[in-house]
Amino acid sequence: MSPAAPDAAGGDLFDANLKGSLLAIASSAFIGVSFIVKKKGLRRAGAAGARAGVGGYGYLLEPLWWVGMVTMLVGEIANFIAYMFAPAVLVTPLGALSIIVSAVLAHFTLNEKLHRVGVLGCGLCIVGSTMIILHAPQEMTPSSVEQIWHLATQPSFLCYAAIAVGVSLFLMLYCAPRYGQTNIIVYVGICSVIGSLTVMSIKAVGIAIKLTIEGINQAGYFQTWVFAVVSATCIVIQLVYLNKALDTFNTAVVSPIYYAMFTTLTILASAIMFKDWSGQRASNIASEICGFLTVLAGTVVLHSTREPDQTASADLYAALPPKIYWHIQGNGDIGKQREDDSLTCEFITVVRQDYFV
Repeated sequence: MSPAAPDAAGGDLFDANLKGSLLAIASSAFIGVSFIVKKKGLRRAGAAGARAGVGGYGYLLEPLWWVGMVTMLVGEIANFIAYMFAPAVLVTPLGALSIIVSAVLAHFTLNEKLHRVGVLGCGLCIVGSTMIILHAPQEMTPSSVEQIWHLATQPSFLCYAAIAVGVSLFLMLYCAPRYGQTNIIVYVGICSVIGSLTVMSIKAVGIAIKLTIEGINQAGYFQTWVFAVVSATCIVIQLVYLNKALDTFNTAVVSPIYYAMFTTLTILASAIMFKDWSGQRASNIASEICGFLTVLAGTVVLHSTREPDQTASADLYAALPPKIYWHIQGNGDIGKQREDDSLTCEFITVVRQDYFV
């Protein structure tokens, strides 16, 4: 092999990473906008009936919510194509840019105030994303879907997938009915754990499509369709529980927690399945980790300065657990009343459950 051959291969891999990065950035812009549009649609639907957070599906009849869904679909398609060219450890962290977009738009359209310190958070996200792009691993594309199937059925990844499915079922069947309305980790945790499996299956389908376009037909392999079914199933579950999280809790809280959990689990799953860091120098791996931590710090700074959502929903007076109430005396003292005080006692029920996480 001539000395120029490794350089040419390295150049092709760099070009692929660049394409993946640009697509991931475009995807983040669309997804960031979709968060805001969907939130407005959920608010409209909640004003006319049961909120999504308590099991209502009235948002399916709200046109604005569908506009948000179409916008998100465009972003997800761009993200899907990005996974064809670049490794998950590069594409997934760039999703932080969607948080910047949603934070800025929420400030102007949802009245979720973003203070000046939030600009620092935006800057940290951009710096961290740049570090990740510059030190991203150069991933070799598998030559067939059978190779991807081999990676997906290795014991280490099967163990991760089994744990992910078990945790998701526990959260959905046990935790969600009991704590979903009061603990944000339940809904966001489901989205994040299932999301890591979604990315792995979507990347497999994307590579299969890319190989098919290049003339190596992958449609005849049953593994391609297994990955497609897993992708569709995981996406539906993510959408349902993401809607619940957005409708129940403030966007300023949902976005950074979702990003941190989803990105961490996706990087872990990709490192196990695709061996993204195999053969990389320790300095590059350290730079990527530092870049991710910088982005994570940026999301925390960005959203810690935003005000909580005080908007009441249509089912504000829904039934609550019987022990969540305050006994307020007429003179303003709790559990105490003067004998000469003629004011009557009242029972005031707390109506916003998410304030007692």
